[in-house]
Amino acid sequence: MLVFLALVTVALASAPPSGEHFEGHKVLRVNVEDENHLDLIRELASNNQIDFWKPDAVTQIRPRSTVDFCIKAEDSVTVEDLLDQHELQYEVLISNLRNVMEAQFDSRSRAAGHSYTKYNDWETIEAWTQQIADENPGLVSRSIIGTTFEGRNMYLLKVGKANPNKPAIFIDCGFHAREWISPAFCQWFVREAVRTYGQEIHMTELLNELDFYILPVVNVDGYVYTWTKNRMWRKTRSTQAGTSCVGTDPNRNFAAGWCETGASTSPCADTYCGPAPESEKETKALANFIRSHLSTIKAYLTIHSYSQMLLYPYSYSYKLPANNVELNSLAKAAVRELNSLHGTQYTYGPGATTIYPAAGGSDDWAYDQGIKYAFTFELRDKGRYGFLLPESQIRATCEETMLAVKHVASYVLEHLY
Repeated sequence: MLVFLALVTVALASAPPSGEHFEGHKVLRVNVEDENHLDLIRELASNNQIDFWKPDAVTQIRPRSTVDFCIKAEDSVTVEDLLDQHELQYEVLISNLRNVMEAQFDSRSRAAGHSYTKYNDWETIEAWTQQIADENPGLVSRSIIGTTFEGRNMYLLKVGKANPNKPAIFIDCGFHAREWISPAFCQWFVREAVRTYGQEIHMTELLNELDFYILPVVNVDGYVYTWTKNRMWRKTRSTQAGTSCVGTDPNRNFAAGWCETGASTSPCADTYCGPAPESEKETKALANFIRSHLSTIKAYLTIHSYSQMLLYPYSYSYKLPANNVELNSLAKAAVRELNSLHGTQYTYGPGATTIYPAAGGSDDWAYDQGIKYAFTFELRDKGRYGFLLPESQIRATCEETMLAVKHVASYVLEHLY
């Protein structure tokens, strides 16, 4: 019986999540012109279950901006009527979430095993971390930097030609569980590193002179949950006394203006900052690793989606970093590199003004630890698919992002401190 259950579990784990819960759900983009519009959106949010996609909470919406949010099928008539009645302009980005969710897997055949151009479930990624290290012993090593709330290992890959005390760049993916294109990029980065080392002069130099620490999935429990229970889950899966609501937003859980702005103290909110900074095992493990390697880590890159932006500190306040001019010109150049391949348009700038104020983020925290080059990538797209970017866009997204990341890495190598 146990063997049978184990086999069933494995079969379930490897199948893409069903979208049936999301039948008829819509994603709307609403133009918010003024305070009256804002009040209306707040009213909608308090009377209906609304899943904010961008920005990720009602508190972060500002006048003269747009807001993307998902509404349940049963609420759509009410919500759209109210918007029409108050003459708020809106467009339907996604008319049936289930269809887009299922269409993510453009290729209906789920190839057995790992693929760089498909979304891989956690079991497949976990096996891949071992395999890529085994196959490339001169370039890749794997370690475990901690365990998640539910007891899963957090694997870190160190990529680079072995040499003691090399300067390093830390890259993490998969903070928010539903942003699947993010872990896909971390896997792609490792693949390109081992594939082009010794063939392509640029990558060879980077791997000879730098180490790259790659954390393919930060929020493993949340990622597993998006594959098995709820594709749109964002947070960790931690529980705590006094509430039945589950999870903390790991990217609001760092000691960088913790919970001051753009984060919620409500355990039920998607942007819940947690009971204390680093309350989450996942954020604690990441922070501990970086703290213990501060002498060598010279850049920190965290990969999110969506909105096509390259952000740098600060997000927890409107103050600018000491090397703002340098970060701005580096972001500009990296975005130009990215754009050169497929013409994808990115915006760039400090987090608070470029996207929205949000406290407790890992990039601000890393910068405040003394890591001069700290960036957040918000990958494709701009909302047509949002968190449900089709697999057919993985390759192009990763190719263009590689150009930006390599540009940043080369710059860091030339400006060591």
